[in-house]
Amino acid sequence: MTDEAQATPAAPLTVLAIGDVVGSAGRRALTRVLPQLRADLAPDLVIVNGENASGGIGINVRAVDEITRAGADVITLGNHAYRQHDVHRLLNDRETILRPANHLASQPGHGSCVVTTAGGTRIGVVNLQGNVFMESGRHAFSEIDAVIAKLRKQADHIIVDFHAEATSEKVAMGWHLDGRVSAVVGTHTHVPTADLRVLPEGTAYITDLGMTGSRAGVIGMERDASVRRFVTHMHQRYEPAEKDPWLMGVKLTLDPEVPMRALAIEQLLIPAS
Repeated sequence: MTDEAQATPAAPLTVLAIGDVVGSAGRRALTRVLPQLRADLAPDLVIVNGENASGGIGINVRAVDEITRAGADVITLGNHAYRQHDVHRLLNDRETILRPANHLASQPGHGSCVVTTAGGTRIGVVNLQGNVFMESGRHAFSEIDAVIAKLRKQADHIIVDFHAEATSEKVAMGWHLDGRVSAVVGTHTHVPTADLRVLPEGTAYITDLGMTGSRAGVIGMERDASVRRFVTHMHQRYEPAEKDPWLMGVKLTLDPEVPMRALAIEQLLIPAS
């Protein structure tokens, strides 16, 4: 038997992408569930969106440390990236904490990184923010084209966290990037969508991962204040909800032989209480 015939096929790569961590309930859910997921699934990379981890708006240094200890390799953010001022230094200093790539170049941080797995595969991660109903420094579609042109020379696979409000913009981004990246996962709306699939040219896609936080509230926040705002049309002070925390996200299976191709995408909806 030849050496070639005896060669063992490379195992598929596993990436976990976890939806927006909201407040202390979200951090608690992540701390309870993610270590067991890492033990059971042995992922090559774990990406966690920490956009709402600190008090439900933004992320601070303490929340970064907590999310990292829970098992995140890369933390992505979004439109609240700069709300907690103590994290600004980390955005510049730590390459695996990402703010949207299409924020202004003058703002702290960077929008992409490349992580080399234990098996030697280079996985690029991009954080991107939508333009519809959101204030983004630059155009998302032209920005991602420029980022991909750079990362394709440095990475075997690319995962895009598209933090956007409009579902149409997210779906359009999936088609725009099909075959050019390994996965496009949406964040921001905190509601998990049922449209996960691998697109025709090999890109795994889901419109929104959902959130890691309390399902007892309104998209992670205390429900009474949220309901009062809709009923009265008056401003209300929001606080993160605490009860019934869940972890939400997806498991991505990537081709170990073919760059920028996903084999499968599976939903993770796990109660933490």
